[in-house]
Amino acid sequence: MLDQLVQGFAVAMTPQNLLFVFIGVLAGTIIGILPGLGPMSAIALMIPIAYGMDPTSAIIMLAGVYYGAIFGGSTSSILLNAPGVAGTVATSFDGYPMARQGKAGKALAIAALSSFTGGTIGVVGLMLIAPGLASFAVSFGPTEYFALMVLGLTAVVSLAGRNLVKGLVSAVFGVMIALVGIDSQTAITRFTFDLPELYEGVEFLIVALGVFALAEVLVMLNRRGQGGARGGVTSLRLSRREMALITPPTLRSGVLGFFIGVLPGAGATVASFLSYSMEKRIAKDGDTFGRGNLKGVAGPESANNAAAVGSFVPLMTLGVPGSGTTAILLGALLVLGVQPGPLMLAERPEMFWGLVASMYIGSAVLLVLNLPLIPVFAKVLNTPKAVLVPLVVVFCVVGVYGLSFSVFDLGLLAPSAWSVS
Repeated sequence: MLDQLVQGFAVAMTPQNLLFVFIGVLAGTIIGILPGLGPMSAIALMIPIAYGMDPTSAIIMLAGVYYGAIFGGSTSSILLNAPGVAGTVATSFDGYPMARQGKAGKALAIAALSSFTGGTIGVVGLMLIAPGLASFAVSFGPTEYFALMVLGLTAVVSLAGRNLVKGLVSAVFGVMIALVGIDSQTAITRFTFDLPELYEGVEFLIVALGVFALAEVLVMLNRRGQGGARGGVTSLRLSRREMALITPPTLRSGVLGFFIGVLPGAGATVASFLSYSMEKRIAKDGDTFGRGNLKGVAGPESANNAAAVGSFVPLMTLGVPGSGTTAILLGALLVLGVQPGPLMLAERPEMFWGLVASMYIGSAVLLVLNLPLIPVFAKVLNTPKAVLVPLVVVFCVVGVYGLSFSVFDLGLLAPSAWSVS
């Protein structure tokens, strides 16, 4: 395995592939920062560019876009309460309160370090246990997935704290929204009111941007002064005590996120919410979650990055996409003439191990790229409200419209924001 990993680094560290790693993670970071855009549409748009490239270089670049977007998505979640991608929604629960307290730099630093750690844990898992774990993941049937979804719903209820009724109402309302559309098994329409626009259901990002970003805009308009931080933006340096606080949740959530990511269909969003719920339950100061707890940022960020890498396990070893984004990546591989599956490690080892090595390099590049830019990102909070509010609205509108190019989706965005604010 070490010999194969060395060969993978030999593939990934060619000047051409290093350039593609940098292009991929940089594009992914920018896409992740912009609320609502996400990696799926970006990768779909980049498939024509990848066509004609060397398949190994192409998958290295497209994978960089994916985990780069998850890495960068925390920035807008923390600074603007506008999740860049669905997997960073849980990060905003404590990241945005930290920014409101003038700790934006510290929150972004924690997110960057936790993302790097979670991504590294995911790559180690991909390297060590990919083949065996993939066969285990495929053995999951309807019973196991039902149990996983029940676990996810109970985790959501637990986030409500002592107000159990509020948590139950939120969970039931969320399930009702999720049921909108055509049932995949029976083809029966549910809650569509004979509107064709609702046949495919309601996108999660529409609800997330409405509930968090636009709702925060409406609240911000009622505040006086600047839009964001109080008392300025503090240093991004972490003390030894703070590092000791975030290390256990980062490691725990990285392992949890990787195993959740391996399950086809689970993805980074489920991993981040389960991580947040787990950390809140086991923390001695769990009652401070939601008010700027460091562990509430570290856990979800580690989990969503590990899950993003974990979703490559079923993709590369079985040809089964582990998330919506890896389904697009599967299409890209097929366009490039590559059939992922059990024989891939034997027939195309340079591609698999080159991808693994590129992820190590990409994670390091993301950390080096993001940490120096944190003071620049944090200055967003000092932007005058007259400038910041229109920008957030524009990003939300463009992001939602870019999901399916539907004006109807824009109509769903406003009521969700109004109901929360």
